[in-house]
Amino acid sequence: MVDQEPLRLLVADDHEMVLDIFAMYLSRSAGMEVTTARSLDEAMAMIQSAGPYDVVALDMGMPGMNGLAGLRQAVQHNGGKPVAIITGNPVARMVDEILAAGAAGILVKSMSARSLANAIRFMHSGERYLPLELVRAASLTTASGGAGPLTDKEMAVVAGLVAGRQNKEIAMQLDLAEPTVKMHVTAICRKLGARNRTQAVVIARDMGLV
Repeated sequence: MVDQEPLRLLVADDHEMVLDIFAMYLSRSAGMEVTTARSLDEAMAMIQSAGPYDVVALDMGMPGMNGLAGLRQAVQHNGGKPVAIITGNPVARMVDEILAAGAAGILVKSMSARSLANAIRFMHSGERYLPLELVRAASLTTASGGAGPLTDKEMAVVAGLVAGRQNKEIAMQLDLAEPTVKMHVTAICRKLGARNRTQAVVIARDMGLV
């Protein structure tokens, strides 16, 4: 009987600790052949030279990703094999956009190593993987109707937040009353699933909104 070849996995993340954990566990305990990269450009070079890989996992916020553009590029070049997104700060609103861009699933950096291995095998089998907490959050959002796409005005306020401006400065720039800006910030946090304006900025960057 011929031994089955190990699953070939490419993990790209600019955090060395994440790469080390992925590579160490998945190669030793899960029997996968793990290749690592630290940027989208490096990952794309590896796909072109040694791919396609059985599964590719890309960090949402690493250099070169440019929101979901990097995901689409990897999906296009990995020969129809699954490409997943890695994120440390998942929100329900991201799910539809990531899946619509062609992702095979979403991997959360806080998940256990065993769950990670199972998720990768699940995607390799042709299924889409979402962490249970994201599925529940997306269901609650849909049921409540509380989160929709950001309006043009809210996007302009997000740009101000990313630039580090205070509400008063954003109000002057957009010719709005300061209480109106505060109202927009509250709506933005609700729609993005953020606890405060700082986290809203991080999520907006991760989602490629700015």
